[in-house]
Amino acid sequence: MNIIVFLKFIIGLGLLVKGADYLVAGAGRLATLIGISPLVVGLTVVSFGTSSPELAVGIKANFTQQAGISVGNVVGSNIANVLLVLGIAATIAPLSVSEKLVRMDVPIMIGISILLLFFSIDNQIGKFDGSLLLLGAIIYTVYLLIESRRNNSSPEELTEEFDVIPKEKSWREWLTSFGLLMVGLVMVVLGSDWLVSGATTIAAALGLSELVIGLTVVALGTSLPELATSIAASARGERDIAVGNAVGSNIFNILIVLGTAGILAPTGVEVSAAAINLDIPIMIAVAIACLPVFFTNNLISRWEGIFFWLYYIAYTLFLFLKSTEHETLPVFNTVMLWFVIPITAITLLILTISHWRDRIKFSRKAPGEQQQMNQSESEK
Repeated sequence: MNIIVFLKFIIGLGLLVKGADYLVAGAGRLATLIGISPLVVGLTVVSFGTSSPELAVGIKANFTQQAGISVGNVVGSNIANVLLVLGIAATIAPLSVSEKLVRMDVPIMIGISILLLFFSIDNQIGKFDGSLLLLGAIIYTVYLLIESRRNNSSPEELTEEFDVIPKEKSWREWLTSFGLLMVGLVMVVLGSDWLVSGATTIAAALGLSELVIGLTVVALGTSLPELATSIAASARGERDIAVGNAVGSNIFNILIVLGTAGILAPTGVEVSAAAINLDIPIMIAVAIACLPVFFTNNLISRWEGIFFWLYYIAYTLFLFLKSTEHETLPVFNTVMLWFVIPITAITLLILTISHWRDRIKFSRKAPGEQQQMNQSESEK
């Protein structure tokens, strides 16, 4: 493998991640200068911007007949966002999960993940499938806007961490904002081109499929903005932002990235049998696993976070062992299927039952006792 190809891949990854930051900042600043509400910017430009690396890679891969990278990138990013991003963030500090996220956003994430599997049964995401996914993105965005206005969400809270509120409407601010937008756009386009071509060459040199490269290296690279945001939010104590960022990114990745790719790709997005039989079901299982974990006291504890990123390491190791047909793969599969996964499932079941028992006991208490318990928990 040529060292120039490897450097091209690394530089492309860096351009993609940093370009997404500039793109979000520039678009957000221009939107607010034009007069668009910072609230709308936070819920649209910023949300779409965090999915721009996946979108750029997806469109590029499909137009160069490398659909394995496109699908693997989205599926792998969604798995990484939950297992790795939330896992690391929860290891730093336990993450609080809002009731709305558990009742609305996580079920939506599970639902569209299952919908993706349904759309992929014919080994393709066509223009009609893509149109439905993109329509879902529009409906979900409108819902977010209505819900945020109803709850009187602070615009500054949504946009502060992304630095998209310009301080003054001067010509210098206009020029800076437009410059950030254009530089970010060029970096994302160029970065996606180098990343996809480099990843394809690396996959061929190592004997790995494009799907595996998309599920691991490319997916991890395009998830770096979410990882950085969630870790920073967790370290600052804004732990609900960390969870919402990962879940929201997963929803937009499927709806926007694969929806747009399905519409623009000349022959649709090809989905391999390997992705349908293994990787998309794993993505669905990871999404479903969020519910019992998130339900337990609306908190992702440190030990649950450790379990998350250990599972991500195990999943990545399995992909490489399987793709290289390593002799230790049967032993690895036996340990995972007969020990690790059953123990995890039993633990999640016990946690869920314990949580619902506590909720039933809590509902039977007198209103005064409930208020006292809520106050003591909030103080903790």
